[in-house]
Amino acid sequence: MEALFRSIARRWRISALARRTGYVVLSLLAIAYGLAALRGPQGVSALLDKRREVQQLEEQNSAKAAENERRRERIQRLKQNSTEQEMEIRKKLKLLRPGETTFILPNSPNAGAKPNATTPIQP
Repeated sequence: MEALFRSIARRWRISALARRTGYVVLSLLAIAYGLAALRGPQGVSALLDKRREVQQLEEQNSAKAAENERRRERIQRLKQNSTEQEMEIRKKLKLLRPGETTFILPNSPNAGAKPNATTPIQP
C-alpha cells in the first residue's frame, strides 16, 4: 500500500512540476507574443508614425484651406475692381502703356557678380 501511495505521490509531483513548467512556458510565450505585437509592423511605433502622418496631413489641409480662402478673396477683388483686373492682365502679358518704362532687376544680389573659386557655378 505504501508503495502505491509513493507511486501516486511521484506521479502527482511530476504532474505538478509539469503543470508549473507549462504555466511558465505559456507565460513566456504570452509575453513574447505581446512584445512582438507591440514592436512589430503594426505595433506601437507604427501607430505613432501614423499619428504623426495624420497630424502632418491635417496641417497641410489647414494650409491649403487658408490658401484657398486667400485665392477666393483675390478672385472677388478682381471681379469687383477693374483697376486690379487691368494690373493683373498687364503683369501676366507683360504689357506697357505708351511712355511707360520697365526695369528688370536681378533676383539675387550676386546675380551680376562674376563667379570665383568660392562661388559654385550652377548648371
